[in-house]
Amino acid sequence: MPAAKAAKKKSAVVSPKTAKTDFAEVFTALRQLLGPFSKEVAVQTDKPGNFHTHVSSILHRGKPLYFAGIKTGKNYVSFHLLPLYYSPELLKGMSPALKKRMQGKACFNFTAVDPECFAELTRLMAAGLKIFKTEKFRQSIQKLQ
Repeated sequence: MPAAKAAKKKSAVVSPKTAKTDFAEVFTALRQLLGPFSKEVAVQTDKPGNFHTHVSSILHRGKPLYFAGIKTGKNYVSFHLLPLYYSPELLKGMSPALKKRMQGKACFNFTAVDPECFAELTRLMAAGLKIFKTEKFRQSIQKLQ
């Protein structure tokens, strides 16, 4: 009686690895970190899941210098902070929690809102912007052109 056998239905349960995570909350929280710096940095790109800023007063090869950006990827939300690339001394004293999220020289990946790490990123942005404003930094950028 093969026809009488009921076909087994596949389970509708989705495994955690295949579940699509909504990173909108993480993206929004990271974007809010840039709010206090809006007088000194300008928006370069503002699209859903893609937000980038630059410092209009500093030109590199005729274009404003990139400052920070946020991009939503498949597995995490990336926060890029260019001052860390130019001034690696800013990383001294970085918390182990933030260091764990670091990818490369100036990128941090997040899958959830992390208030402690976000507060540390805010401090790093302030310190980086302070370095960007120095005459020594501006001269070093001019030498690169």
